[in-house]
Amino acid sequence: MLNINGQIKVGVSSCLLGENVRFDSGHKKNQYIVNVLAQYFNFVSFCPEIDIGLGIPRETIRLIEVDDAVKCVGSKTIDLDVTEKLTDSAQRQKLWHSQLSGYILKKDSPSCGMERVRVYKGSMPERKGTGIYAKQLIKNFPHLPIEEEGRLADPIIRENFIQRVFIYQRWKELTDDMTSWNSVYEFHAQHKYIFMSHCPEKAKSLGRWLADTHSHDLLELSAQYLEKMMEILCIKATKKNHVNTLQHIQGYLKKHISAKHKQEMVEVIEQYRLGFLPLIVPITLLKHHFNDHPNDYINESFYLKPHPSELMLLNSL
Repeated sequence: MLNINGQIKVGVSSCLLGENVRFDSGHKKNQYIVNVLAQYFNFVSFCPEIDIGLGIPRETIRLIEVDDAVKCVGSKTIDLDVTEKLTDSAQRQKLWHSQLSGYILKKDSPSCGMERVRVYKGSMPERKGTGIYAKQLIKNFPHLPIEEEGRLADPIIRENFIQRVFIYQRWKELTDDMTSWNSVYEFHAQHKYIFMSHCPEKAKSLGRWLADTHSHDLLELSAQYLEKMMEILCIKATKKNHVNTLQHIQGYLKKHISAKHKQEMVEVIEQYRLGFLPLIVPITLLKHHFNDHPNDYINESFYLKPHPSELMLLNSL
């Protein structure tokens, strides 16, 4: 396993870092992962096919459907059944998996693919499978932010995944030293507007649920909160919801900025809604005004600073 300097641990398929672990002795080095994300994440690389003893080079493996069950076998040697070995591999990695805040998997892989992996029934494949190792990883850690490298080319999916990684990391830091319900409430307040940008109805419902369950067992509460929070964050934020969120935040400035600046803010948000400006523009303008007119609640909120600005993730939204 390879560790790269950084604070947030993220698992990654080894071939995506340029390691020659593929069946043909090659790799699938991903420049965005290596050149950009490696500056912010401590990557832990892993190849389950190497872990279970398949050599380099090696016969390719594939998913097949047998009696409504999916198995992973050799593409030429059907007796080479590595289904159980790949499942066991994921089980053996649970300790370091539990220390992660995200995972980037190799798309289309019969071991690591997250979705739409080819499953053969006879000679005709259907894109309906999940890699065996990936399937067990997801089962073990259903709320861990997981994505495939191919999907990271989509700016909305990319921002959503990286945002979830940073939030998951903050949640892990909180729960490592959580002593009271108030800490969960403060965490929720810091992320309320992010939740709102994903789904205002579910965000409101989560707030009500949290208020109604403050007397519950803290461990039970935190587990349920994580499940509900990640359900919201997995919903892609929309322009409509971002506009609604921006307008809510703008309300904190109404007594502090001039009519001219209010109108400018309204126009910039409208230009964003129409698609003429990226999200970073209204966010930058709001940050400018809050620098001049600080607000403790907004200062603590992560909506205006969900991840490092150097990643420029909001420039394409």
